[in-house]
Amino acid sequence: MSRIGNSPITIPEGATVTVKDNVVTVKGKLGELTQEIKDVSINIEDGVIKLDRNSDSKPNRAKHGLYRALINNMVEGVTKGFTKELELVGVGYRANSQGQKLDLALGYSHSIVLLIAPEVKVETVSDKGKNPIVKLSSHDKQLVGQVAAKIRSLRKPEPYKGKGVKFVGEVLRRKAGKTA
Repeated sequence: MSRIGNSPITIPEGATVTVKDNVVTVKGKLGELTQEIKDVSINIEDGVIKLDRNSDSKPNRAKHGLYRALINNMVEGVTKGFTKELELVGVGYRANSQGQKLDLALGYSHSIVLLIAPEVKVETVSDKGKNPIVKLSSHDKQLVGQVAAKIRSLRKPEPYKGKGVKFVGEVLRRKAGKTA
């Protein structure tokens, strides 16, 4: 029995959910998202979405909770939005953004310029004496996570000094250095 799949989703004010030909469309003040649904039936009554699986086979049981979580993330994304913050830890590490271009200096001989998807808003904060922070925000949770993972993969934090690109609040496992 899926605990996640059985829990209902309440639709907040300002969001509309429509189902047509196994495609769920969620519209809100921040945007519109669509998701194709298979092996699960959707019931919308009185501002509450309930998902029921068509059979009790193992793949259907797995998709029950998955689609409930995806639809919940879509509803939350078009009403509140999602943000990820990345911190650049290291001497000389800088970040600048001009529109959808993110210019990163991460200790390489050249600067890295990334073109960010138009659905994601990019903002850089660089205060004196603090590490630069890159803020990514969008209504699509998957896209924000993918862009953040791409930026982090350019210079992952290393375990000895902690230099690199890390998520704000991420706890790194640190290693002891050489002992003489």
